[in-house]
Amino acid sequence: MDAERAREFLLSLPHVVETQQWGDNLVFWVGNKAIGGKMFALVDLSGGLAKGVAMYAAGAERYAELVEREGLIPAPYMARIFWVAAERWGSLRNNEWEEELRAAHAITLGKLPKRVREVLELPVKEREKLIVERRKVLADREKTAFAMKQASKAEKKRQTAK
Repeated sequence: MDAERAREFLLSLPHVVETQQWGDNLVFWVGNKAIGGKMFALVDLSGGLAKGVAMYAAGAERYAELVEREGLIPAPYMARIFWVAAERWGSLRNNEWEEELRAAHAITLGKLPKRVREVLELPVKEREKLIVERRKVLADREKTAFAMKQASKAEKKRQTAK
């Protein structure tokens, strides 16, 4: 397994969305983040992870067993939610990678709120329309929050100047 093959496999799973975050990390989500999707795997493209080439949700049942294996460690910052990091691609065989990533997807899908799962079951065009609308709402909220913060700063300056 390598980053490109992992990416190809992950994108073949149902309802998977890919984003690039925190530098050169590919983050894979079950469902779009805008509608409440949750991340289930991360692939490091640059070697910038403190330890490892990939991280994924292992689940409470498998976590202890997996971190006992050579090359698998508790994922930095994510171990408390039972994520595992692989120090190198050779830590698992290709079929094991696929099993683990498929399980991570299933675990995360199972934890999504009912309303998010319902959105995922909508026809593609309807779901995409809803995602676009939701992104607009989130962008408007962000603009409002920024404007309120700026107004608060201006008010504090005025009060300090008095």
